[in-house]
Amino acid sequence: MMPALFRRNNLFVLVTYLALSLVPFVPLLFGQTVDHPIRIIVTEIALWLVIWSIFKRPFWFHWMLLPAFLALPTEIYLRKFYGQGISTHHLGIIAETSPGEAMEFLGDKIWWLALILATIVLWWALSWLAASRTRDLDLDGRLRWPGWLILTLGLCVWLYGEEIGIQAAQVSTAPGKVAPLPSSQTLTSHFGKLPNWAALPLEAEPMGHTWPFGLAVRGYDFWKEREYLDDLEHKNSQFHFGAHQTSQQNTPQIVVMVIGESSRFDRWSLNGYQRDTNPLLSKESNLVSFSDVITSVSATRLSVPVMVSRKPATESLKAGFAEKSFITGYKEAGFKTYWISNQMSYGKFDTPVSVFANEADVVQFLNLGGFTDASNLDAILLPQLQKAMADPAPKKLIVLHTLGNHWNYSHRYPQEFDKWQPSLFGIEHPAYTNLANKAALSNSYDNSIRYVDWFLAQVIDKLRDSKQLSAMMYFSDHGQTLYDGSCKIAFHGHNTQFEFHIPALMWYSDIYKQTYPDKVDQLLRHKRARMTTENVFHSLLDLADIRYPDEHLEWSFLSSKLRPHKRYVDSYGWTDYDNSTFKGDCREVIDNGKPMRQQRD
Repeated sequence: MMPALFRRNNLFVLVTYLALSLVPFVPLLFGQTVDHPIRIIVTEIALWLVIWSIFKRPFWFHWMLLPAFLALPTEIYLRKFYGQGISTHHLGIIAETSPGEAMEFLGDKIWWLALILATIVLWWALSWLAASRTRDLDLDGRLRWPGWLILTLGLCVWLYGEEIGIQAAQVSTAPGKVAPLPSSQTLTSHFGKLPNWAALPLEAEPMGHTWPFGLAVRGYDFWKEREYLDDLEHKNSQFHFGAHQTSQQNTPQIVVMVIGESSRFDRWSLNGYQRDTNPLLSKESNLVSFSDVITSVSATRLSVPVMVSRKPATESLKAGFAEKSFITGYKEAGFKTYWISNQMSYGKFDTPVSVFANEADVVQFLNLGGFTDASNLDAILLPQLQKAMADPAPKKLIVLHTLGNHWNYSHRYPQEFDKWQPSLFGIEHPAYTNLANKAALSNSYDNSIRYVDWFLAQVIDKLRDSKQLSAMMYFSDHGQTLYDGSCKIAFHGHNTQFEFHIPALMWYSDIYKQTYPDKVDQLLRHKRARMTTENVFHSLLDLADIRYPDEHLEWSFLSSKLRPHKRYVDSYGWTDYDNSTFKGDCREVIDNGKPMRQQRD
């Protein structure tokens, strides 16, 4: 048997499959690390045995490997430059990018890509031809039993886990916070639940790290997310606001909504912070910073839907919403709409936001790196903003979803913004749970705020230079805890005031002030009003004088009808923020009464 393996066709097929299997270890060539290498190797061997046993002959399953061949250049590119393989987010970008957009993005590199793909297809064809010409690699008789045994045991373990349950594991929900995974079932058995490690080889996450089989898992995840997204879009497809613009209908105008990320109120010098983190915004005369705005939930996927739609804060833990966002309101009023994002499009934590993003006429997700060290800086949004502003459509709404101040803070700004030191800038994998790095972490965060200041100033400059009726809003989705004082926790998800109290502001052009003097008067009057991100939807439509039958101007800070409302935050139930005690240096939000019970899906 061994001499037969070294025949030309056999060797070509085996080397091809070995090369595909080694793709998860490509990061080692770039000085990166590979997590759980033994688990990857064991999983790949088991999967090869299973598929070989089922099909018996490579010739019969080789065609199934074609997608993995075609995706290989993209996988290696992402691993080299972004430290990760193809994800549901990347599959979404590929699926939703038109050939014209791809050509524009690639430019003269399109010919290199065509050459690489042609070489890959040739490789697949030659290996398929080799597989068709040999029978030495067939698995016959007893040789197929190991594969069938692995498949049978795997199915038994999976069914047992589905029926009885799996012991809870510890999973990081955010840097610095660990939470238990819920069991799949609450049933008990004489034998008890499976240990967590027994379920690992059958879970999508570790299997998704293999190659070529992992690509199928990622494709399945994308299909599920796409199906979920389509279902949500279908549920509100017939919804209409009946919105129209009551004035300035024929006036060229631009409205920009900037959604911030992980920024906290008290680190902005606009709001009294001793460090000058807002040297540029502080010079803007037509800018109003709000002093008392909170978000109800300290998680992007839950807080952004409340910001962009009329979804009540107390329903933010429920999936989906029966209405559309302010994007549709603007579209009905004759605006061309854009959603330009430096965040992710698909995945467990991102799809709830992309549901609303997909309402826009133009949707662009520009970040290939997610939240990794190699993520794009938010400056990548500016050329696309300029392009959108140059669109011949007279009226435009442009949403910019930024990475803002998301961890790792030192990777959110270029070196020239590394003002306060020691910082974490240049440190590839900082120990964020080590309190010895507390000062460096805090300095890096302040530096990232300073970069947000620069970014927003660039947006304002572009709007001012357009000499059009224009305005910009900025609201952060949530804040951060930063080992404040004696507090031993950091990042978000901890029920602290630092995470609920967010920075928010609005800038308006001189032409906007001349056109809507009453709105500007109300804006200045309400800059210290108690508000939440629930006010954003109503205020943003009111900003452009867009009216609709069931509007609620009592939620607009640009209206004389603005009224205070109860502000709930997700802290041990729905806690009344304005009837709470802020406990200790962590400023943990504790309701002085009894929190309202939460309802989840």
